[in-house]
Amino acid sequence: MHMHNVVREFWRHAQAHGHRCGPMGCGPTDSDWGARFAMGDQDGECGGAAFGVRRPLRFLAYKLDLDDDQVSELAAILSELKTERAQAAVDHRRSTSAFADAMAGEAFDAGRVAAIAQERVKTAESLRDAVVRALERIHRLLRPEQRSRFAYLVRTGALVI
Repeated sequence: MHMHNVVREFWRHAQAHGHRCGPMGCGPTDSDWGARFAMGDQDGECGGAAFGVRRPLRFLAYKLDLDDDQVSELAAILSELKTERAQAAVDHRRSTSAFADAMAGEAFDAGRVAAIAQERVKTAESLRDAVVRALERIHRLLRPEQRSRFAYLVRTGALVI
């Protein structure tokens, strides 16, 4: 299956579900995909800046001239990162709520607040580890000239990590 067929399958899937899906399946609409690939969001509140690409699978497939097998593997990698990032966002909202609850109490419970903060650290570490694993998998997936182009995209800011 050529890369164009992979993209066409995503489009058919989106039409079948009555909405537009992102390049990695159902989820946020196209307008929500901007700059959300690996970790964090634009404000960095979930552990750092993101890969700054509107449609990372399509962008990387084109820029790196990926073959069909590489596109499929990259789609799986991006999907796993999307899941990790979504979980980190849920954890972040949960901890924000817990911080607010702690502040609303009569007395300040430093131990409780420290435990909430520690959970945020664990979430950030988990997300960091997922990004490192993904980058390692992407490194193995790419041929030397593709890795060089990937590095160039990062250096020039076309792909923000």
